Amino acid sequence: MLEVSNLTKSFSDLTVLDGFDLKVKRGRFTTLVGASGCGKSTFFDVLTGVVPRDAGDIVWMGEDVPNLGKKAAYMQQKDLLLPWLSLIDNALLPARIAKRDNGAREKGLSLFNRLGLDGFEDYLPRKVSGGMRQRCALVRTLMFEHDLVLLDEPLSALDAITRRSLQSLLLLLQSEFNKTILMITHDVEEALLLADEVLVLRAFPMTVCESFVLDTPKPRRGDDPDILKIKEHILQVLESEHLNGSASFENRDSESGVGDIL
Repeated sequence: MLEVSNLTKSFSDLTVLDGFDLKVKRGRFTTLVGASGCGKSTFFDVLTGVVPRDAGDIVWMGEDVPNLGKKAAYMQQKDLLLPWLSLIDNALLPARIAKRDNGAREKGLSLFNRLGLDGFEDYLPRKVSGGMRQRCALVRTLMFEHDLVLLDEPLSALDAITRRSLQSLLLLLQSEFNKTILMITHDVEEALLLADEVLVLRAFPMTVCESFVLDTPKPRRGDDPDILKIKEHILQVLESEHLNGSASFENRDSESGVGDIL
């Protein structure tokens, strides 16, 4: 479905991506795991055209494209709901922008019911919890009607109970709605519970240092011995990469501002 090759991006004297390659298969849940600041969000920004790439190719369904801005639904860490619109009006924005009003409200209301938001359609975002706002953002993501969904740590700001609930919804997003998902996170256990394939990243530049294909049926348990074994190994790899990366980063210009970009 998606093939990224030789993707390169630098900020000032810091090379974030240098010949980065990635293939995403249709119907798969692929997760990129790396420490905060390794370049994961920059990669998504390049993919979606938020920032231009310096070099490399993005091939979507066999066709070279400048970016995935109109090909993929992008759900970010913050819910980004418009505070003056009700939850349902926020969720319906993609349909209204695309002028797909026919049946859109009915679909949105159905999704609200599926995700436990029925009865809160007319509430403003400030009147509901963070978990409910993220559920609304998930409905909005589905309303784009794109086959590929990009998730940039969408659950990181939530409490453990709400996070676990929304993890189940992400599995539903993949299975019932037949979505292909590419997610970035620094939560190793979350990656192992959700993904079909986990790619472990190192930084400066961001590269894949290890990959794991997970054939264990979902839903998975965090205390499963096989999951625990892989989790411990990945944590050791990330800890080693973090220590090496921190030592390298300390030698760079602290006024470059690259930490905010990554």
